Amino acid sequence: MTSALKTHHRAFGLTIAAIILILDQVAKYAMIVPLALKEKGQINLLPFFDFTWAENRGVSMGMLEAGSDTGRWLLVAMTGALALGVLVWLWREKARGDVLGFALVLGGALGNIIDRVRFGYVVDFLDLHFGTFRPFFIFNVADAAITFGVLILLARALLIGDKSGDKETSNA
Repeated sequence: MTSALKTHHRAFGLTIAAIILILDQVAKYAMIVPLALKEKGQINLLPFFDFTWAENRGVSMGMLEAGSDTGRWLLVAMTGALALGVLVWLWREKARGDVLGFALVLGGALGNIIDRVRFGYVVDFLDLHFGTFRPFFIFNVADAAITFGVLILLARALLIGDKSGDKETSNA
């Protein structure tokens, strides 16, 4: 792979991560300020989708809940280290599809880290449900990006295998 193509993939990945981060923070701002969702608790939109205020003090699905300031900052450090690892992986990656997956994970992780630093919890508000059945916990844009990024990485790892022949990496 040429250096120019690798640099192009890095720029692509960092741009996608930045877009996800911005979309996540703008959506959370809209929920907090103009819509005042924290005060309202819930805004019904569709029979199967609402904006519902939730403060996630843990990590994925509320695990490792931080019940103190020490716990909060340990989670910030832990998720920050994971985000740094994803950035390094993105930086070294040669396959554009994998760069996309890492970028989605990185942008989402940074959005949730910013929340934890600012508020002490992650702002969640997207509530998909079918009657009382909720197939997911209440989530946010960052969570969705992380999920899609992981799914892309898993699918590519399981379905593509050897990526050395990837068309996207060999076209220079």
